[in-house]
Amino acid sequence: MAHDTATMTATLDAPAGLFRQLREDVVCVFARDPAARSTWEVLTTYPGVHALIAYRIAHMLWLRRWRYPARLVSFLARVWTNVDIHPGARIGKRFFIDHGAGVVIGETAEIGDDVTLYHGVTLGGTTWNPGKRHPTLGDHVVVGAGAKILGAITIGSRVRVGANSVVVKNVPDDRTVVGIPAKIVRRESPILDATDDLNLDHHLMPDPVGHTLNCLLDRIKTLESELASVRSPAVESAVPPSKGTAYRTIPVMAATAVDCLANTEAACPECACQPENEPVTEAR
Repeated sequence: MAHDTATMTATLDAPAGLFRQLREDVVCVFARDPAARSTWEVLTTYPGVHALIAYRIAHMLWLRRWRYPARLVSFLARVWTNVDIHPGARIGKRFFIDHGAGVVIGETAEIGDDVTLYHGVTLGGTTWNPGKRHPTLGDHVVVGAGAKILGAITIGSRVRVGANSVVVKNVPDDRTVVGIPAKIVRRESPILDATDDLNLDHHLMPDPVGHTLNCLLDRIKTLESELASVRSPAVESAVPPSKGTAYRTIPVMAATAVDCLANTEAACPECACQPENEPVTEAR
């Protein structure tokens, strides 16, 4: 009962806090979308902003336990904007959905401050059981177009998720993940510049498949060189040259040790086979 009283007391100041949050939501658009030219344009033509305004209202109703009105506002917003945000989700400050189309955010999803989602992103669940079943995103996370983050997992702060990736495991802070299923391809690669503004260059990501293939090709060349060096003396001794014929010299390439299975940044800093069993700090 004490918890319910505290919740109701906190929501008494909701209108003032709501308008402050909405103002921050609109202002942050100018820092993340070069196409934004005026506040009026953002308020009237950005479906992601419309969906967020509707969510803020629906979430306020949800906290007051007016569940049906909250769901109705959410439904109308989905019809208008093509963005489906459950009113029970918890979303932090300065949240931005670019383009907006096809974004789905589940009931128990938690999103930190200064997070950016592109179109087609899903923060979905993987179980029918009630309780926590949607992901938690830390602060300053950028999720590329079409990415799916599924289950009650934690995505650390300052993480980049590549477009069309499917994330089903925890991701530590300051990581870049791409692929299906998503794998860590870059570490300690901050998405904040020197002025603490969000860096939207999330397309500048390594190609984990191409890098792995390069590692395999290098390894094949090394093995072929070693095999040639082993076979050469045996062939020369078994087949003596005819009169007037010189021995044929087989060139041996320098063996460059490329160990893609070392699972260390020094050996293979961008390889897709890096370990994923790292401790994860809870984002919220």
